[in-house]
Amino acid sequence: MRPRRLLALIGFAAALLPAQTRVDNTHAMDSVLVKDWVPNSSLVVPETNVIKARFPAIDLHVHVGANRGDTQESLAAWVKTMDDAGVDKMIVLTEATGAEFDRLADLYQKTYPNRFQLWCGLDEQDIEKPDYPERAAAELDRCYRKGGRGVGELSDKGWGIIGGVVAAYGDPPRLPRERRMHLDDPRLDLFWNKCAQLKIPVSLHVADHPSAWWPPDIHQERTPRYQTYNQYGSDVPSYDELLARRDRLLTRHPDTTFIAVHFSNQGNDLASLSHALDRFPNLYVDLSARDYEIGRQPRAAAKFLEKYKDRVLYGSDSTPATQMYRGWWRLLESADEYIPGPVWWRLYGLDLEDDVLDAIYRGNARRLLNWN
Repeated sequence: MRPRRLLALIGFAAALLPAQTRVDNTHAMDSVLVKDWVPNSSLVVPETNVIKARFPAIDLHVHVGANRGDTQESLAAWVKTMDDAGVDKMIVLTEATGAEFDRLADLYQKTYPNRFQLWCGLDEQDIEKPDYPERAAAELDRCYRKGGRGVGELSDKGWGIIGGVVAAYGDPPRLPRERRMHLDDPRLDLFWNKCAQLKIPVSLHVADHPSAWWPPDIHQERTPRYQTYNQYGSDVPSYDELLARRDRLLTRHPDTTFIAVHFSNQGNDLASLSHALDRFPNLYVDLSARDYEIGRQPRAAAKFLEKYKDRVLYGSDSTPATQMYRGWWRLLESADEYIPGPVWWRLYGLDLEDDVLDAIYRGNARRLLNWN
């Protein structure tokens, strides 16, 4: 039989096969919601299991929060996690003042005095009264004498300066624009000066990820679960306006040390962040909750961290957990590829040198923080 006729017969026979031998899946995923899509990867790549940080780390960004880190039992669990993952100390951002700060100070200092350092908050009561600046500075001084060695996390996402946990998880106060107290508000000058006098740093959350000002539509960069932070259409200043307020604060208070969390929400634009660090010697950043920024641009991020290794501090901004910490160590220390990360983005290990890791993990915290 000629080849052409044989091929024709094969094609005819294939056409006669039952339809169920080939399933048409063209539209099978039409009902899958974007928020529910959790794809598995077929890529086979090495996975490095980094048990402990190469150098004992200082986690600069831990919150007490609701039912977290405020009992002897929870602290014991935290310490076990720290020992398992290679974390030497934690900086606990209580955001508390008054009696609540006193309670936490007694708990931490009596239970594990060498494993934790507590930072207090800002007294935000009656901010419109004439004596507010003096009261806020006096409460800071009182908290310092009770053991507070830093301030924060103070957050301004556009609604005015408020405690970071409230800003992240609660409903921020809806004050009219003209009544809000922003970072560069003159009412806070005395407070920032007192921080400089006491030689204690301030943890600042400035703005938010820039995508929070984008419409929550098909072009939105972060997944639906992140849209709880979305500011689009809200009565708040723009992303750029909030960064400008940060810059005015840094200019007016050059003797105060400010640590902007989450790469000052400029991790998506390392060139702009570099410009800010070059301009303001009193500005430092932590890398908390921005593994997805450095992990998706590993070559640029590694160069940035090498250049600014003395200006970046490690922080998690997560509930202490062994696997969470080991995920950070893998990202920073290994050269692994296609590491699962948040927002669907896959991350790539930075494979940082020892001197960079040492500075970020502990060196900068040892040098900058008030340990006395």
